Amino acid sequence: MDTDNDEDYSEMENSSEPEENVLEDSENVEWSLSSSSEEEEAISTASSEVNDAEQPDVEQWMSKDGKISWTSTPQEIHRRLPASMVIRNIPGPTRFAISRVHNLYSAFELFLHPIEKIVLDMTNLEGSRVFGEQWKSLNVTDLHAYIGLLILAGVYKSNGEATGSLWHKECGRPIFRATMSLERFHIISRDLRFDNRETRASRRERDKLAAVRDVWDKWIEILPLMYNPGPQITVDERLVPFRGRCPFRQFMPKKPARYGIKIWAACDAKSSYAYNMQIYTGKPPGGAPERDQGMRVVLQMSEGLQGHNITCDNFFTSYRLGEELLKRKITMLGTIKKKQS
Repeated sequence: MDTDNDEDYSEMENSSEPEENVLEDSENVEWSLSSSSEEEEAISTASSEVNDAEQPDVEQWMSKDGKISWTSTPQEIHRRLPASMVIRNIPGPTRFAISRVHNLYSAFELFLHPIEKIVLDMTNLEGSRVFGEQWKSLNVTDLHAYIGLLILAGVYKSNGEATGSLWHKECGRPIFRATMSLERFHIISRDLRFDNRETRASRRERDKLAAVRDVWDKWIEILPLMYNPGPQITVDERLVPFRGRCPFRQFMPKKPARYGIKIWAACDAKSSYAYNMQIYTGKPPGGAPERDQGMRVVLQMSEGLQGHNITCDNFFTSYRLGEELLKRKITMLGTIKKKQS
Protein backbone atom coordinates (compact mmCIF):
# COMPACT_ATOMS: atom_id res chain seq x y z
CA MET A 1 0.00 0.00 0.00
CA ASP A 2 2.76 2.46 0.87
CA THR A 3 4.56 1.64 -2.31
CA ASP A 4 1.56 2.48 -4.43
CA ASN A 5 1.07 5.79 -2.67
CA ASP A 6 4.69 6.71 -3.17
CA GLU A 7 4.46 5.97 -6.88
CA ASP A 8 1.33 8.09 -7.25
CA TYR A 9 2.91 10.91 -5.40
CA SER A 10 6.10 10.75 -7.46
CA GLU A 11 4.03 10.93 -10.64
CA MET A 12 2.31 14.04 -9.36
CA GLU A 13 5.68 15.62 -8.63
CA ASN A 14 6.97 14.84 -12.08
CA SER A 15 3.86 16.32 -13.65
CA SER A 16 4.40 19.62 -11.88
CA GLU A 17 7.33 21.02 -13.88
CA PRO A 18 8.92 24.48 -13.41
CA GLU A 19 7.31 27.50 -15.11
CA GLU A 20 10.40 28.05 -17.23
CA ASN A 21 9.96 24.77 -19.08
CA VAL A 22 6.34 25.63 -19.79
CA LEU A 23 7.34 28.98 -21.27
CA GLU A 24 10.02 27.39 -23.36
CA ASP A 25 7.53 24.90 -24.76
CA SER A 26 5.08 27.69 -25.57
CA GLU A 27 7.82 29.57 -27.35
CA ASN A 28 8.56 26.45 -29.36
CA VAL A 29 4.89 26.16 -30.27
CA GLU A 30 4.71 29.79 -31.36
CA TRP A 31 7.84 29.41 -33.43
CA SER A 32 6.49 26.30 -35.14
CA LEU A 33 3.20 28.07 -35.95
CA SER A 34 4.95 31.10 -37.33
CA SER A 35 7.28 28.99 -39.40
CA SER A 36 4.39 26.99 -40.84
CA SER A 37 2.53 30.19 -41.80
CA GLU A 38 5.65 31.54 -43.46
CA GLU A 39 5.98 28.30 -45.43
CA GLU A 40 2.35 28.59 -46.57
CA GLU A 41 2.92 32.17 -47.72
CA ALA A 42 6.02 31.11 -49.59
CA ILE A 43 4.15 28.24 -51.25
CA SER A 44 1.21 30.48 -52.24
CA THR A 45 3.60 33.10 -53.60
CA ALA A 46 5.45 30.49 -55.63
CA SER A 47 2.21 29.01 -56.99
CA SER A 48 0.92 32.46 -57.98
CA GLU A 49 4.18 33.14 -59.76
CA VAL A 50 3.83 29.84 -61.63
CA ASN A 51 0.25 30.68 -62.61
CA ASP A 52 1.30 34.14 -63.78
CA ALA A 53 4.06 32.56 -65.82
CA GLU A 54 1.61 30.08 -67.40
CA GLN A 55 -0.97 32.73 -68.35
CA PRO A 56 -0.20 34.38 -71.70
CA ASP A 57 -0.17 38.11 -72.12
CA VAL A 58 -3.64 39.45 -72.88
CA GLU A 59 -3.70 41.43 -76.12
CA GLN A 60 -6.24 44.16 -76.74
CA TRP A 61 -7.47 45.81 -79.93
CA MET A 62 -9.63 48.87 -80.38
CA SER A 63 -12.33 49.11 -83.04
CA LYS A 64 -12.32 51.73 -85.79
CA ASP A 65 -14.84 53.91 -83.99
CA GLY A 66 -12.87 53.71 -80.74
CA LYS A 67 -15.85 52.42 -78.74
CA ILE A 68 -15.27 48.66 -78.68
CA SER A 69 -12.31 46.94 -77.01
CA TRP A 70 -11.41 43.39 -78.05
CA THR A 71 -9.23 41.02 -76.01
CA SER A 72 -7.40 37.85 -77.01
CA THR A 73 -8.89 35.86 -74.11
CA PRO A 74 -12.59 35.49 -73.32
CA GLN A 75 -14.07 36.60 -70.05
CA GLU A 76 -14.77 33.80 -67.60
CA ILE A 77 -18.37 34.22 -66.50
CA HIS A 78 -19.89 31.35 -64.55
CA ARG A 79 -23.62 31.74 -64.15
CA ARG A 80 -26.82 29.99 -65.06
CA LEU A 81 -28.43 30.75 -68.38
CA PRO A 82 -31.70 32.69 -68.18
CA ALA A 83 -34.85 30.80 -69.04
CA SER A 84 -35.20 32.72 -72.30
CA MET A 85 -31.85 31.32 -73.52
CA VAL A 86 -32.87 27.68 -73.03
CA ILE A 87 -34.22 25.71 -76.01
CA ARG A 88 -37.70 24.40 -75.35
CA ASN A 89 -38.11 22.08 -78.34
CA ILE A 90 -36.34 18.73 -78.39
CA PRO A 91 -33.88 18.58 -81.35
CA GLY A 92 -35.05 16.21 -84.06
CA PRO A 93 -38.20 15.63 -86.14
CA THR A 94 -41.17 17.72 -85.06
CA ARG A 95 -44.47 16.31 -83.84
CA PHE A 96 -46.01 17.46 -87.10
CA ALA A 97 -43.56 15.29 -89.08
CA ILE A 98 -43.67 12.29 -86.72
CA SER A 99 -47.45 12.11 -86.85
CA ARG A 100 -47.44 12.03 -90.67
CA VAL A 101 -44.46 9.79 -91.46
CA HIS A 102 -45.09 6.03 -91.45
CA ASN A 103 -42.62 4.81 -94.06
CA LEU A 104 -40.08 6.10 -96.60
CA TYR A 105 -42.72 7.04 -99.16
CA SER A 106 -44.76 9.09 -96.69
CA ALA A 107 -41.60 11.00 -95.69
CA PHE A 108 -40.83 11.59 -99.38
CA GLU A 109 -44.37 12.80 -100.06
CA LEU A 110 -44.43 15.05 -96.99
CA PHE A 111 -41.82 17.35 -98.55
CA LEU A 112 -43.34 17.27 -102.05
CA HIS A 113 -47.03 17.71 -101.24
CA PRO A 114 -46.96 21.54 -100.77
CA ILE A 115 -45.33 22.12 -104.17
CA GLU A 116 -46.50 19.27 -106.39
CA LYS A 117 -49.78 20.96 -107.41
CA ILE A 118 -47.91 24.02 -108.74
CA VAL A 119 -45.47 21.80 -110.65
CA LEU A 120 -48.24 19.65 -112.14
CA ASP A 121 -50.41 22.59 -113.20
CA MET A 122 -47.58 24.59 -114.77
CA THR A 123 -46.02 21.55 -116.48
CA ASN A 124 -49.34 20.43 -117.98
CA LEU A 125 -49.98 24.00 -119.11
CA GLU A 126 -46.61 24.10 -120.89
CA GLY A 127 -47.10 20.60 -122.34
CA SER A 128 -50.50 21.52 -123.76
CA ARG A 129 -49.06 24.68 -125.27
CA VAL A 130 -46.23 22.76 -127.00
CA PHE A 131 -47.88 19.42 -127.96
CA GLY A 132 -51.53 20.39 -128.03
CA GLU A 133 -53.89 17.42 -127.91
CA GLN A 134 -51.00 14.96 -128.18
CA TRP A 135 -49.75 15.91 -124.72
CA LYS A 136 -50.13 13.12 -122.16
CA SER A 137 -51.15 14.77 -118.91
CA LEU A 138 -48.66 14.48 -116.06
CA ASN A 139 -50.10 13.12 -112.80
CA VAL A 140 -48.78 12.74 -109.25
CA THR A 141 -47.45 9.22 -109.87
CA ASP A 142 -45.49 10.38 -112.93
CA LEU A 143 -44.03 13.32 -111.03
CA HIS A 144 -42.95 11.15 -108.08
CA ALA A 145 -41.41 8.62 -110.45
CA TYR A 146 -39.51 11.35 -112.31
CA ILE A 147 -38.12 12.91 -109.12
CA GLY A 148 -37.28 9.44 -107.79
CA LEU A 149 -35.18 8.73 -110.88
CA LEU A 150 -33.31 12.00 -110.42
CA ILE A 151 -32.53 11.08 -106.82
CA LEU A 152 -31.51 7.57 -107.85
CA ALA A 153 -29.14 8.97 -110.49
CA GLY A 154 -27.48 10.95 -107.72
CA VAL A 155 -27.22 7.83 -105.56
CA TYR A 156 -25.44 6.09 -108.44
CA LYS A 157 -23.14 9.15 -108.78
CA SER A 158 -24.13 9.54 -112.42
CA ASN A 159 -23.23 13.21 -112.70
CA GLY A 160 -21.73 13.72 -116.14
CA GLU A 161 -22.95 10.34 -117.37
CA ALA A 162 -25.03 10.30 -120.55
CA THR A 163 -28.74 9.90 -119.83
CA GLY A 164 -29.07 7.21 -122.48
CA SER A 165 -26.53 5.02 -120.72
CA LEU A 166 -28.80 4.79 -117.66
CA TRP A 167 -31.52 3.19 -119.87
CA HIS A 168 -29.10 1.02 -121.85
CA LYS A 169 -30.18 -2.61 -121.99
CA GLU A 170 -26.71 -4.04 -121.37
CA CYS A 171 -24.80 -1.54 -119.19
CA GLY A 172 -27.70 0.50 -117.79
CA ARG A 173 -29.79 0.08 -114.63
CA PRO A 174 -32.98 -1.99 -114.99
CA ILE A 175 -34.93 0.20 -112.55
CA PHE A 176 -34.76 3.17 -114.94
CA ARG A 177 -36.28 1.19 -117.82
CA ALA A 178 -38.91 -0.30 -115.50
CA THR A 179 -40.05 3.12 -114.23
CA MET A 180 -40.59 4.98 -117.52
CA SER A 181 -39.25 5.11 -121.05
CA LEU A 182 -36.29 7.29 -121.97
CA GLU A 183 -38.48 9.29 -124.37
CA ARG A 184 -41.02 10.06 -121.64
CA PHE A 185 -38.19 11.15 -119.32
CA HIS A 186 -36.87 13.56 -121.98
CA ILE A 187 -40.34 15.03 -122.59
CA ILE A 188 -40.92 15.70 -118.88
CA SER A 189 -37.45 17.22 -118.53
CA ARG A 190 -38.08 19.57 -121.46
CA ASP A 191 -41.54 20.73 -120.37
CA LEU A 192 -41.14 20.78 -116.59
CA ARG A 193 -42.21 24.23 -115.36
CA PHE A 194 -42.70 25.98 -112.02
CA ASP A 195 -44.58 29.05 -113.28
CA ASN A 196 -46.57 30.36 -116.22
CA ARG A 197 -44.01 31.23 -118.86
CA GLU A 198 -46.37 33.67 -120.62
CA THR A 199 -46.49 36.00 -117.59
CA ARG A 200 -42.88 35.54 -116.50
CA ALA A 201 -41.45 38.56 -118.30
CA SER A 202 -43.51 41.07 -116.33
CA ARG A 203 -42.72 39.36 -113.03
CA ARG A 204 -39.01 39.12 -113.76
CA GLU A 205 -38.73 42.91 -113.99
CA ARG A 206 -39.09 43.11 -110.21
CA ASP A 207 -37.99 39.60 -109.23
CA LYS A 208 -35.07 37.72 -110.80
CA LEU A 209 -36.32 34.52 -109.18
CA ALA A 210 -39.73 34.78 -110.86
CA ALA A 211 -39.39 31.42 -112.68
CA VAL A 212 -39.28 29.43 -109.42
CA ARG A 213 -40.44 31.94 -106.78
CA ASP A 214 -43.71 30.25 -105.81
CA VAL A 215 -42.19 26.79 -105.50
CA TRP A 216 -39.11 28.04 -103.66
CA ASP A 217 -41.08 30.03 -101.07
CA LYS A 218 -43.39 27.09 -100.31
CA TRP A 219 -40.39 24.77 -100.01
CA ILE A 220 -38.66 27.07 -97.53
CA GLU A 221 -41.86 27.41 -95.47
CA ILE A 222 -42.05 23.68 -94.76
CA LEU A 223 -38.42 23.22 -93.68
CA PRO A 224 -38.85 24.51 -90.08
CA LEU A 225 -42.10 22.52 -89.74
CA MET A 226 -40.31 19.20 -90.21
CA TYR A 227 -37.29 19.44 -87.91
CA ASN A 228 -36.24 21.18 -84.69
CA PRO A 229 -32.57 22.18 -84.95
CA GLY A 230 -30.14 21.64 -82.09
CA PRO A 231 -28.49 24.41 -80.07
CA GLN A 232 -25.70 24.97 -82.62
CA ILE A 233 -26.57 26.61 -85.96
CA THR A 234 -24.13 27.50 -88.76
CA VAL A 235 -24.78 30.20 -91.34
CA ASP A 236 -22.69 30.21 -94.51
CA GLU A 237 -22.83 30.33 -98.30
CA ARG A 238 -23.07 27.39 -100.69
CA LEU A 239 -22.31 27.42 -104.41
CA VAL A 240 -24.51 24.96 -106.34
CA PRO A 241 -22.67 24.09 -109.59
CA PHE A 242 -24.52 25.39 -112.65
CA ARG A 243 -23.24 26.57 -116.04
CA GLY A 244 -26.56 27.15 -117.81
CA ARG A 245 -28.25 30.44 -118.58
CA CYS A 246 -29.17 32.29 -115.42
CA PRO A 247 -29.28 36.06 -114.72
CA PHE A 248 -27.86 35.60 -111.21
CA ARG A 249 -25.23 32.95 -111.86
CA GLN A 250 -22.14 33.68 -109.77
CA PHE A 251 -18.42 33.23 -110.44
CA MET A 252 -16.45 32.30 -107.33
CA PRO A 253 -12.88 31.31 -108.26
CA LYS A 254 -12.06 29.88 -104.83
CA LYS A 255 -14.92 27.38 -104.96
CA PRO A 256 -14.37 23.96 -106.61
CA ALA A 257 -17.14 24.48 -109.19
CA ARG A 258 -16.35 28.23 -109.69
CA TYR A 259 -19.66 28.80 -111.58
CA GLY A 260 -23.06 28.28 -110.05
CA ILE A 261 -25.94 29.62 -107.96
CA LYS A 262 -25.04 30.98 -104.53
CA ILE A 263 -27.32 30.05 -101.66
CA TRP A 264 -27.26 31.36 -98.09
CA ALA A 265 -28.08 28.54 -95.69
CA ALA A 266 -28.67 28.14 -91.95
CA CYS A 267 -28.09 24.50 -90.99
CA ASP A 268 -28.12 22.41 -87.85
CA ALA A 269 -24.45 21.82 -87.02
CA LYS A 270 -25.01 18.21 -85.89
CA SER A 271 -27.43 16.81 -88.48
CA SER A 272 -26.70 19.27 -91.37
CA TYR A 273 -30.45 19.78 -91.81
CA ALA A 274 -31.17 23.01 -93.68
CA TYR A 275 -33.40 25.10 -91.42
CA ASN A 276 -33.59 28.09 -93.77
CA MET A 277 -32.18 29.01 -97.18
CA GLN A 278 -32.09 32.01 -99.47
CA ILE A 279 -30.95 32.29 -103.10
CA TYR A 280 -28.62 35.21 -103.82
CA THR A 281 -29.90 36.98 -106.94
CA GLY A 282 -27.40 39.86 -106.93
CA LYS A 283 -28.15 43.52 -106.60
CA PRO A 284 -31.48 44.75 -107.98
CA PRO A 285 -31.54 46.12 -111.54
CA GLY A 286 -30.13 49.64 -111.48
CA GLY A 287 -29.66 49.48 -107.72
CA ALA A 288 -26.61 50.19 -105.60
CA PRO A 289 -24.58 47.43 -103.93
CA GLU A 290 -26.08 46.26 -100.66
CA ARG A 291 -24.47 47.40 -97.41
CA ASP A 292 -24.26 45.19 -94.30
CA GLN A 293 -25.27 42.21 -96.39
CA GLY A 294 -23.82 39.68 -93.95
CA MET A 295 -25.81 41.14 -91.07
CA ARG A 296 -29.02 41.13 -93.08
CA VAL A 297 -28.52 37.49 -94.13
CA VAL A 298 -27.91 36.20 -90.58
CA LEU A 299 -30.91 38.08 -89.18
CA GLN A 300 -33.19 36.70 -91.88
CA MET A 301 -31.78 33.18 -91.61
CA SER A 302 -32.28 33.13 -87.83
CA GLU A 303 -35.94 34.16 -87.82
CA GLY A 304 -37.91 31.84 -85.55
CA LEU A 305 -34.89 30.77 -83.49
CA GLN A 306 -34.44 31.46 -79.77
CA GLY A 307 -31.84 30.18 -77.33
CA HIS A 308 -29.54 28.96 -80.12
CA ASN A 309 -25.93 29.80 -80.92
CA ILE A 310 -24.99 30.86 -84.46
CA THR A 311 -21.52 30.22 -85.85
CA CYS A 312 -20.37 32.21 -88.89
CA ASP A 313 -17.20 33.56 -90.49
CA ASN A 314 -15.85 37.12 -90.71
CA PHE A 315 -18.05 37.97 -93.70
CA PHE A 316 -21.07 37.95 -91.38
CA THR A 317 -19.62 38.70 -87.93
CA SER A 318 -19.87 42.18 -86.48
CA TYR A 319 -20.49 43.76 -83.10
CA ARG A 320 -23.81 45.21 -84.28
CA LEU A 321 -24.94 41.76 -85.39
CA GLY A 322 -24.12 40.35 -81.96
CA GLU A 323 -26.21 43.04 -80.29
CA GLU A 324 -29.18 42.39 -82.58
CA LEU A 325 -28.99 38.64 -82.02
CA LEU A 326 -28.89 39.08 -78.24
CA LYS A 327 -32.17 40.99 -78.50
CA ARG A 328 -33.61 37.81 -80.02
CA LYS A 329 -32.07 35.65 -77.24
CA ILE A 330 -29.48 34.23 -79.66
CA THR A 331 -25.71 34.07 -79.10
CA MET A 332 -23.03 34.21 -81.78
CA LEU A 333 -19.60 32.70 -82.33
CA GLY A 334 -17.49 33.88 -85.25
CA THR A 335 -14.18 35.16 -86.52
CA ILE A 336 -13.62 38.87 -86.97
CA LYS A 337 -10.96 41.09 -88.49
CA LYS A 338 -8.89 43.46 -86.35
CA LYS A 339 -10.12 46.58 -88.11
CA GLN A 340 -13.72 45.43 -88.29
CA SER A 341 -16.04 47.19 -85.86
